[in-house]
Amino acid sequence: MLGGLAALIPLLFVGALFLAPLGALLKRAFDDADAISPIEAWRRTEALTLLGVTVGQAAASAVLAVLVAAPIVWLVATVDFPGALMLRVVVTLPFVLPTVVVGVAFRALGTGLLDGWGVESGLGAILLAHVFLNVAVVVRVVSAVWQQIDPQAIEAARSLGASPLRAFADVVLVRLAPAVAAAAALVFLFCSTSFGVIVILGDGRLRTLETEIYQQGVGYFRIPEAVALSFLQILLVVGALVLARFLGRRGAPSTSDRGVRLRRPRGLGWLPVIAVLIWTTAVLVVPIASLVVRSLRPGGRWSAAGYRLLLENDSGTSVAGSLWYSVTSALVAMVIGVVVGLLAALAVTRFGGTVLARSGAALAILPLGVSAVTLGFGFVVLTTYLPRQIGTSPLLIPAVQALIAIPVVIGLLVPALGEVPQRRREAAAVLGAGPVRVFWTVDMPVIGRSLGAAAGFAFVMAIGEFGATTFLARPNTTTLPVLIGTLMGRPGADSLAAAMAASVLLVAVSAVVVFFVELAAPRAARQVAGGR
Repeated sequence: MLGGLAALIPLLFVGALFLAPLGALLKRAFDDADAISPIEAWRRTEALTLLGVTVGQAAASAVLAVLVAAPIVWLVATVDFPGALMLRVVVTLPFVLPTVVVGVAFRALGTGLLDGWGVESGLGAILLAHVFLNVAVVVRVVSAVWQQIDPQAIEAARSLGASPLRAFADVVLVRLAPAVAAAAALVFLFCSTSFGVIVILGDGRLRTLETEIYQQGVGYFRIPEAVALSFLQILLVVGALVLARFLGRRGAPSTSDRGVRLRRPRGLGWLPVIAVLIWTTAVLVVPIASLVVRSLRPGGRWSAAGYRLLLENDSGTSVAGSLWYSVTSALVAMVIGVVVGLLAALAVTRFGGTVLARSGAALAILPLGVSAVTLGFGFVVLTTYLPRQIGTSPLLIPAVQALIAIPVVIGLLVPALGEVPQRRREAAAVLGAGPVRVFWTVDMPVIGRSLGAAAGFAFVMAIGEFGATTFLARPNTTTLPVLIGTLMGRPGADSLAAAMAASVLLVAVSAVVVFFVELAAPRAARQVAGGR
């Protein structure tokens, strides 16, 4: 009974908030008086060209992310050095930042340090921003596998006469190849659904499936065309998700629980460490620093005007009010995401053999493979079939934000629950403890830190959600990322200054949360959290 309830709640929650919007899209497309076939819709929207641009920029971003992250992976996986915690924070922070904030940061970088290099906007700026966002994915996925490689395999290769380079290639690189491929597939997945970065940096010239769905659905309200593009997008990202899962599983047998031993460098051994830290600073710190500088120099002169504008009302909406709503909405989404994700994780680990448990867990992961823009557009259509109170409910945005965070919560809690000794649960039950008491006294001490990490990641993902929230925001429910995107689209130095300052504020909030998550999270949680 309890196992069925634990599986049923995630199944109903995700089904209502995930399958219903997609079903509404299909229904609206076929009900439309001007409905056309998907083939005709793809022809009218030049879908093949959009698909080519989407795949091309995502593939290029994935390759660049792997190359840029390679030295950081080596440092994290093999070296013990002071400041390792701060390095993890610096690597993780870009991944959880709102994409619109990253777009603003690279526009600031292009008009500042890289002025004249042609990267203020366009494909070059988009690729750089995607690399910045997804270095954490490569670092976490690949370093987690590297740290599990049995050092005796390397020593055996050396004892047989292999040089250090040959031993690395034959032992380490071979075992890392599946993890690298899986990480690249994940980066491809995230970049193929990129919205905020392309909206801010594409200047309307670079069109992808994601941006065209928004344009067709919201700009022109051509529902059949938007639906046809949405399902083409779904096929693309689900294919990338399946590929990432397949490649990730291929890498598992090549590892060992013995693990690589971190070594403290000595003497000249510090030189490559310092070089990688400089490289990390250039790749991950400079864009954020440029954003801070630009927020203080909105018109080319040092000024705090942008921050003063945070407290001023603009058409009834203030940045301070948006920040307050973003925080409260993210807290509600965090609670929902943790509760639903925990129930799904319990259903998988304790009742994994039931069809209901497997169905609920699989459905809870599916939002990872569908673009937020498609989901948000589906909600817009769905609300036309529902009572007005549902479409304007203050719980709608937190529920959608929670939906996007649930896969990460499950990914963190399933391994943690797997570490709980079953014998302890059985012993507590024999002594008369009920299921809730067993969970509180046996499971919670083991999974407590992972649960805290899951809550932290759920919060930062919710507060930074931009794609779906763009469709659902109202004047009294405007989140900070949505307001930043709106300000960036307005002319005038004041709007730009306020957008830059608000972006810095959101970076600061995210950085504080990530710092405490990294401080509290156990090693297993740090490894699993690499996926969105």
